[in-house]
Amino acid sequence: MQINLPEVLAEVSAAFARYEKALVSNDVAVLDELFWNSPHTLRYGVGENLYGYGEIQAFRAGRPAVGLAREVLRTVITTYGTDFATANIEFRREGAARTGRQSQTWARMPEGWRVVAAHVSLMAG
Repeated sequence: MQINLPEVLAEVSAAFARYEKALVSNDVAVLDELFWNSPHTLRYGVGENLYGYGEIQAFRAGRPAVGLAREVLRTVITTYGTDFATANIEFRREGAARTGRQSQTWARMPEGWRVVAAHVSLMAG
């Protein structure tokens, strides 16, 4: 297995950048597009556990669109072969003292790169 093939890393990095832009601008349509539409998709958030695309989509639709700006402190994207990748960041919300962590597992699907699992947590103060 080849790690971080340049063309695959570029594809996943672009998909991740698109996700990050959509997240901070609350572009729910793009966020929904970038999660795999499957009952197998999951997202563990700071205060919620979401199982399946439907729960993730409902969460996004009901989430307040304020306080979404954040500074990405560190990004690590790793690709494994041509169809699987992880994207991990450390971030800090504007005005917040705690550092957040976000992990995403991406898979190449027929429709393009999609998040199949995600986790968001905050470190202790």
